[in-house]
Amino acid sequence: MVIETESISTAPPAAFPPQVSFGQAFWFWLKLGFISFGGPAGQIAIMHEELVVRRRWISEKRFLHALNYCMVLPGPEAQQLAIYIGWLLHKTRGGIVAGTLFVLPSLFILIAFSWVYIAFGEVPLIAGIFYGIKPAVTAIVVHAAHRIGSRALKNNVLWAIAAASFLAIFALNVPFPFIVAGAAAMGFLGGRLAPEIFKVGGGHGSVHKSFGAALIDDQTPTPAHALFKWRRLIQLAAVGAFLWAVPMGLLVVQFGWDHTFTQMSWFFTKAALLTFGGAYAVLPYVYQGAVDQFGWATATQMIDGLALGETTPGPLIMVVAFVGFIGGYANEVLGPQSLFLAGAVAASLVTWFTFLPSFMFILAGGPLVESTHNDLKFTAPLTAITAAVVGVILNLAMFFGYHVLWPQGFGGAFDVPSAVIALAATVALFKYKRNVIHVIGVCGLLGVALQWLHI
Repeated sequence: MVIETESISTAPPAAFPPQVSFGQAFWFWLKLGFISFGGPAGQIAIMHEELVVRRRWISEKRFLHALNYCMVLPGPEAQQLAIYIGWLLHKTRGGIVAGTLFVLPSLFILIAFSWVYIAFGEVPLIAGIFYGIKPAVTAIVVHAAHRIGSRALKNNVLWAIAAASFLAIFALNVPFPFIVAGAAAMGFLGGRLAPEIFKVGGGHGSVHKSFGAALIDDQTPTPAHALFKWRRLIQLAAVGAFLWAVPMGLLVVQFGWDHTFTQMSWFFTKAALLTFGGAYAVLPYVYQGAVDQFGWATATQMIDGLALGETTPGPLIMVVAFVGFIGGYANEVLGPQSLFLAGAVAASLVTWFTFLPSFMFILAGGPLVESTHNDLKFTAPLTAITAAVVGVILNLAMFFGYHVLWPQGFGGAFDVPSAVIALAATVALFKYKRNVIHVIGVCGLLGVALQWLHI
């Protein structure tokens, strides 16, 4: 994902921004946790507007460099970007606060919404709302593919990488890590053979706009805490291993390896480490495990969970909290008298094991990344990977479209009302540029109306 830039401004640069205290940053990250709607594309756009344009805490070039590193990592790139910038500003505690506050409000909201969904989902009003927002989710994923693609696919080579990525995952069922590796190899070679093609933004008139001097500017030296040190890397690795092993060990001792809590924790650890490309790319992997392998949720519930993720703040990958809650609640893992507690504990566990690696990737890998600001050998593979992600997201849109428009499979009836809602949502997003939350709200009302009319 690349934020589209414009030609250099002729206006005089703004005054140098004042230093940011840890307290000021804390309140900003808390606010961001409650307003970060719109999935990864929307969240990154919010951070760009707030941190690059308005507050000038970081320059556009440094922002894009950090973003492209986060794009190559498994896990939620928007949250990782928040950790990265928080870490640059206020060391390790800044990164921890930024990343935690990006997720915490969403966890509490999703636990509440998940309980309403599973406890009252058969109520006509709730069923109607979800009937209406499922087609909207399909349109939103298509729109996300378009938004990211319009910014990342700046030349025919990057378009070809995106197309090859789509065919690989759609027709050949190639695992996403292999797609990432292939794209990175193409970027690595392309950065040497045709460097203009693989510059950030694709190398076609993408000149950084000047928003005035930033606290972390293009030429700002790397702060002392962000310099690479082997001792610090080893210490962080040990802390990360401890924070993973202790809760996992307690789960095994208390419940056993085959218990739902333990298996969820292990599965989402693998999801956090083995899946790349953010929420849209990881969902097929989560679907395969949560629906087909373990039966924690149904295909319909997965789409409903994504709809909840789209309508709540925080990373879209927080859909894992929904999956955890549904699995813990429905399987009565703490007994029939503790359904909500089981769901809340499961949601919290999967959130911990899903997001813990993101903190370690940034806090441990950040110093290495900070040494590669202008190194095309590093940035070219990331540009190619960003292009590949576009194809994967398009595949996800088709995956959801199939389940929404043919709920009983191709052998069943085509759901005409859902198709009409999906088309209306698509027009609203593409032609009229409506807000994602507004589109989901209107589509939910349409679903209630159709439920009332028994269409």
